[in-house]
Amino acid sequence: MAARKKGLIVCNPKILGGKPIVSGTRISVALILQNIASGMTQEEILSGYPTLTKEGLKAALDFAARQFQGEEVRVFAVQR
Repeated sequence: MAARKKGLIVCNPKILGGKPIVSGTRISVALILQNIASGMTQEEILSGYPTLTKEGLKAALDFAARQFQGEEVRVFAVQR
């Protein structure tokens, strides 16, 4: 549900080549997944990336889960 909140996960072609990121950061959904896969806890991730909020972290995980389930997930493109 968190990813459905408007604007939490965005794509901007000028940031990380348009990969899905947590809005207001340069933190990609993939980076969050890689950190979890390496054994980091949510608390460690949040302390390691001060610009990342708990809500943003949850949105990234929700986004990734929905992608793997084959659900259509709308990502808001931000062009600056």
